[in-house]
Amino acid sequence: MSPAPHPLPNALNALTCDLPFRQATNGDETRIHFFTDEAAFESWITDQPDSLKNWVNTHKFQIAPNHALIVPASDGTPECVLAAYIGMPTLYSSAYLARKLPAGDYRLADMDGARIDAMTATDIAIAWGLASYNFDALKSEKEPAETFLSLPDNVDAEAITNQIRAVWLTRDLVNLPTNHMGPADLAAAASGLAEQFDAAITVTDDQAVVAAEYPAIYAVGKGSENNPRLIDMSWGKEDAPKITLVGKGVCFDTGGLDLKPSSAMLNMKKDMGGSAQALGLAYLIMANELPVRLRVLIPAVENSVSGRAFRPKDIIQTRAGLSVEIGNTDAEGRLVLADALDVADKENPELLVDFATLTGAARVALGPDLPAMMTNDDTLADALATSGLACGDPVWRLPLWEPYASGLDSKIADTSNVTTGGFAGSITAGLFLQKFVPNTLAWVHFDVFAWNPASKPGKPEGGEAQAMRAVFHYLDQRYGETGT
Repeated sequence: MSPAPHPLPNALNALTCDLPFRQATNGDETRIHFFTDEAAFESWITDQPDSLKNWVNTHKFQIAPNHALIVPASDGTPECVLAAYIGMPTLYSSAYLARKLPAGDYRLADMDGARIDAMTATDIAIAWGLASYNFDALKSEKEPAETFLSLPDNVDAEAITNQIRAVWLTRDLVNLPTNHMGPADLAAAASGLAEQFDAAITVTDDQAVVAAEYPAIYAVGKGSENNPRLIDMSWGKEDAPKITLVGKGVCFDTGGLDLKPSSAMLNMKKDMGGSAQALGLAYLIMANELPVRLRVLIPAVENSVSGRAFRPKDIIQTRAGLSVEIGNTDAEGRLVLADALDVADKENPELLVDFATLTGAARVALGPDLPAMMTNDDTLADALATSGLACGDPVWRLPLWEPYASGLDSKIADTSNVTTGGFAGSITAGLFLQKFVPNTLAWVHFDVFAWNPASKPGKPEGGEAQAMRAVFHYLDQRYGETGT
């Protein structure tokens, strides 16, 4: 008898699955005491019984990053946990605990001997949730969470769970392999999200229509047997401020005829990471009922090799009317974004945000943790950078340096899709995209990695949400009632 096949994964499982939190009981949970420096710890331990002092001395507890100590009760069960809260951006200072502590129920006791304030408690809870993520959608045996945190009464539990579900959703979408997250699957995931919030959605997948209305999307995607399409979702009152999100949805990128080497192709299931950020942010906006008119545009394609694939030095058209000379078929993300950005720009939204796993140059400049942010709106850039630091989702601005734009010049088309010099690749990609948003005053482009190359506290190896929570924090501060 043949083995039973794996069930198809639910791309939206993160929106309904159990989270690592429990309702507070009668104080049976193990207490966690946090300390931010040695002085606070010494002040606290002075009043503790000798048995606890001896245990701490024996096990050499110290206030150091990712350091914790379980103190046992007389029956051998954990009585409390002493934990350091230093060494990383505030949000992640406690993230190590969810993976380090033994199975059981825990609650926040205090910080430096005093009640933990709501903002810090919120950060600890979010970090616990981010650290508890595990991608087991395609495993025969699941790995459920074993450490649970009781949320204190001074936090907004719904806001916390919304943040965690959004990040888990984003991670799941990126982590799913392309045979489970191709263009049609990405459209299905967006449709499922739209259904949950009663949003309107249109998926244009008739190839004659795609070719006529979105020629750049069609040119990139026509080489694959998995047809290219444009996903268009709208939510909110029509007279509310218009916020439009565009996400690069290249579900797999071979590089096209400018074929990537196998080592560079290995993680290209994540090349739809921009669309995952856009859908995660859309979930946050809708779940928190921000009073905006949201639109999400995702060009969903595969950049494949076949006799139908577009070629180096082809001249392709874009929806905006600009012709593009193809200097490299591996610079395809900016092409599909061009058509989607043109759709968005025609509405002149109050804010237009695009997310894309666009260039290796951004990773060379900023590494895997810092998304590159580009905009000509200084006020917007400052506000987003501030929001990123406030919520533990940092972004870093790169300039749209206009003197570099001449590198995109073409002798036989309106523009090339790449420069020939190799310098400032992330910036010139941003300058290419800028050509397709002439009417929008507030546009910001995020070049994200959408991936953790190695596990860190709160950031397991694999797909990652980047810049998404920073943008939501900014939108919540600008349009939300709570400003949290």
